[in-house]
Amino acid sequence: MGTRQLNMIKLLLLAVTLAEICAAQNDMTLSVFTVTSKTMTLQWSGSSEASSYKITITPKFSSKPPVLVHFGGNTKMASIISLSPSTVYTVSLEAMDNGLNAIGTAQTEGITAPEIPSIIQAYSKKSDSITVEFTEPTLEFAFERQWSPSAISYLLRAEKEDFFLEVPVSESPGTIIGLEPYTDYTISVMSVNSGGRSQPSYPVEVKTVVTAPLFNTTSPANDTIVADWPEVENAVLYTFTIIQQGSNSRFDFNTTDSSITFTDLEAGTNYCIKGTSWDAEGRQGDDYTACQITRPGSPNVAHIALSSGRTFGVFVYWIPVQGGDTYVVWISDGENCTATSESFCSIDPVECGESYTVSIVASNNAGSSEPSVPTQFVTYPCPPENIWVDEPEPSNCTLMWDPVALVDFYIAYIKRDDGYELSCNTSEASCNFFCMCGYTYLTTVLPYNQAGPSPYSPVQNYTTIPCCPNDVTVSLVSTETLEITWTAVNGAELYETTAAESWKTIHCNDTAPVCALSDLNCNTAYSVIVTPCSEIRGCNNTCTAQTHETAPCSPEILNMTQSNNSTYSVFITNPNVGETDYTITATGQQTLTCHTKESSCDLTELPCGSSFHVTAVATTDVGESLPSYSKLLETGPCCPTTVDVTQVTQAMTNVTWSSSTGAYSFVTALTSMHGDAKCHTTDLHCLMGCITCSTNYSVTLEAISSTGHKSECNYQGFSSSPCCPTGIKLYRSTNNTLRVYWHSMGPRIHTHVVQLRGKGGIYTCEAPPPNSYCDIAETTCGDVYRVDVAPKGPNGIVQFCHSRTYSVPCPGSNTGISRGKRSVS
Repeated sequence: MGTRQLNMIKLLLLAVTLAEICAAQNDMTLSVFTVTSKTMTLQWSGSSEASSYKITITPKFSSKPPVLVHFGGNTKMASIISLSPSTVYTVSLEAMDNGLNAIGTAQTEGITAPEIPSIIQAYSKKSDSITVEFTEPTLEFAFERQWSPSAISYLLRAEKEDFFLEVPVSESPGTIIGLEPYTDYTISVMSVNSGGRSQPSYPVEVKTVVTAPLFNTTSPANDTIVADWPEVENAVLYTFTIIQQGSNSRFDFNTTDSSITFTDLEAGTNYCIKGTSWDAEGRQGDDYTACQITRPGSPNVAHIALSSGRTFGVFVYWIPVQGGDTYVVWISDGENCTATSESFCSIDPVECGESYTVSIVASNNAGSSEPSVPTQFVTYPCPPENIWVDEPEPSNCTLMWDPVALVDFYIAYIKRDDGYELSCNTSEASCNFFCMCGYTYLTTVLPYNQAGPSPYSPVQNYTTIPCCPNDVTVSLVSTETLEITWTAVNGAELYETTAAESWKTIHCNDTAPVCALSDLNCNTAYSVIVTPCSEIRGCNNTCTAQTHETAPCSPEILNMTQSNNSTYSVFITNPNVGETDYTITATGQQTLTCHTKESSCDLTELPCGSSFHVTAVATTDVGESLPSYSKLLETGPCCPTTVDVTQVTQAMTNVTWSSSTGAYSFVTALTSMHGDAKCHTTDLHCLMGCITCSTNYSVTLEAISSTGHKSECNYQGFSSSPCCPTGIKLYRSTNNTLRVYWHSMGPRIHTHVVQLRGKGGIYTCEAPPPNSYCDIAETTCGDVYRVDVAPKGPNGIVQFCHSRTYSVPCPGSNTGISRGKRSVS
């Protein structure tokens, strides 16, 4: 915020303070009635006992001495003069009695009006206003030593006979508006603050200027603009300036007339024109500006195109001209079209085979251009009304049509339905062409003149007799069905297909190029003919036949015998005449085949535990027969991959084996020179007894399917564990030693392990072969021992030998070796 604005705010606050101060005592009031720059008029309510009043007026913010004034007792309003402008005064009022004693007082504050401003200059630039430049009185703030405008605002006053106008302004310069043109006014200015307004300044005389020429503009031609206006009162001269839009060049013209013409302008171009009036004193008056576009230039026809279709139309193209907003195209029959944003338009319809002229007019807001130079064009020739084809002899056709007027020549187009085309350029009304059988020909004739060809013409369809199919294919569907296919013949609407033998003929009629002849005999030759027909031309009966044999008859499986575990022989019938191959197929988890020209063949490498469906198919040069009825072939079950033999006791073993594909039950056998063991079960394990210790066994297994098929399986041999000893005895020896004796079963080739368990602990020893005893040092006499003696075989110590319990007394009356007593088990 600037210093000037800050001081203005201070002055406003001071004014508010003055307005609020009003004190009254003894029912007396005092107020400021009005002020000027150097006077202050006061009014008060008096006292009935007062004989006089004393007023003291003191500057509030100045060291100047107060002013003391006396008034009679009947005075209630008075003016104080010779005061300072824009000064705050404290005013005191005292009511005096006859003894000059104060009997009542009142006090107030007031501010004088600002100083009287002076007019620097006043002038008129608009016919309805006067601008005044004036001085702005200032006020020094003593407590800050700053100067600021002493006025809050200003009043501009304009006067003439029977006219008075005051306009408030905030600063210099200020403008008085709402005045009459070319009129003398007395102008003065007053300064205003919160206290009131100053006296008017010294007046000046100012005359307003004349009004502007309010002209209208027109463009009578594309290079001319005319401006005309009513005469302006008191104007003696007019100045006009014309500026082309988008250009920096300007041209000035003076005239005393009420119209002016600007020539040599550009067509379709915007121009802005400013007109100014001048009075007799040479003062410039108001100005008025208007913009005007010149008429566009005449466009030129760029191209004329005729539209195609069932109705004829003409497209007219032109080169746009500057300033052209709308274009109207006229042709000589009175038809027209209009375009605004495009550079073309179309007129539809026009007659075929006619001659027209076309012209274009461009227009904008200023008006229309001159029409373009007329351009002549001719429309397309009319198409012929009738077209037909004559075929006097096969493959020799003539296309004919009705002649049409205004034609220079004809081009006949002949298109075959396979895409082949030919044309004929002629001035006659006919054309010869070669026409093949089996095709439809689309024929049309286009007449030409200088405008070009007719955009459409009737199309005549002509179909020749259908040709015989030359790609007939006969294929086997089954032993009793032949499928005949061929490429469709153009023009054929129906096909008659026959298959004949010596005593029977099969017919098939269809619109599709395919036919299935069923209920035929297998292994039989038929004569097949395809005859194409059309409703218009009938059937072509010149087509040749071809002979095709049906598929061989299906064989029958008579028997299947097993040669070994993986080979089976299959026996079949041979129902066909001629050389025939037979394929036997076994289908299961995998497919196996064998081939023969005879009545049997062998299927080899059949996997175990599998079921196969066996079929036989006959094959000749013609194709394959239908498969025979299938028969089920089941191979023997698979041998288990692993067999484990585990000895449970000295005379009993547990045999387990892996699962077997196709097996329902198993027969397991352990065979040795000392005897055999056998088990028949549906489980994958078997508990077998009657096993001899220290004996080698051969292991075999027979897998049996649910239908009784068997497979013999051999596995690695099994050796039973060493025999447990018998006759175990415990004796005391010298030196506190205990000796254990036993009797070995079988050859003495195994180490025996002895273990004694008593209260004193566990004692062990080993006896290598061929020993049959073992000594153990006794630590505690009179103990009861559990004695275990077991041989050590390839798989470790035999765990299932029985224990013995002995009570051994301490040495006493007996000497030497004392035989212990066997405890009761």
